Amino acid sequence: MNRSIWCERGGTGGPVLVFLHGMGANGAVWEGCRPLLAARWPGRWIVPDLRGHGRSFHAPPYGFGVYAADVAELLGPEDEAIVVGHSMGGVVALALATGMFGVCVRRAVAFSVKVGWTDDDHAKAEAVARAPVRLFDTREEAIERYLRVSGLKGIVDPGTPAAATGVRETEGKFCLAADPLTNRVGWTDFGALGGMVKVPLRLLCGERDANARPEAMRRLGSEVTVLPGLGHNPHVEAPEIFWRAIEGDLQRS
Repeated sequence: MNRSIWCERGGTGGPVLVFLHGMGANGAVWEGCRPLLAARWPGRWIVPDLRGHGRSFHAPPYGFGVYAADVAELLGPEDEAIVVGHSMGGVVALALATGMFGVCVRRAVAFSVKVGWTDDDHAKAEAVARAPVRLFDTREEAIERYLRVSGLKGIVDPGTPAAATGVRETEGKFCLAADPLTNRVGWTDFGALGGMVKVPLRLLCGERDANARPEAMRRLGSEVTVLPGLGHNPHVEAPEIFWRAIEGDLQRS
């Protein structure tokens, strides 16, 4: 098995900006931010597909610490990183910012993180993890399913490469590119994790995000900036607004 993390890189110099996607998605969700990186980011950047997602390999175990360790391997010993993570990727960013994974993180940005997980939420996630892989006759059907389950329906055009990256072909059929077992994230003490972060932390959420609420995200240890009119995927819905919201933090790095 090819056990490599798929990762796109660009830019020159430092520091390194690391963009981390959410559960079920992949690095293509950052496509809208690419022109902003080219025009307004002075250093290098990397955009991985986390293990079990997109173009990266499928192999349990999955979990926040495993993802953080995989991302740490993408950075060099001299790199200074700023990590920006969406939803599940935001928790991975927090884990990297604890200093426990041997990389130098200057600053972390986490947004749209669902903190208030209930027993029912975990039961539903476990049911998805146990379900057999669903196969579709056409790529279009699989893409429609991917966009719906990833919260991207209506904001990502089904005909774009960003949508196509969410599915893969297998034995003449099509399925989602994410391994269902990635839903088995396990219990996390979000307050304790936030308390272990050793660097400046910025938290954001969309005003219309039904999953990540500012009052819950404050348990991560910082105030939360609410982005008016936006939902769970502000980096996809309005890349320019999202970039402006974090640009000051990136410049202070």
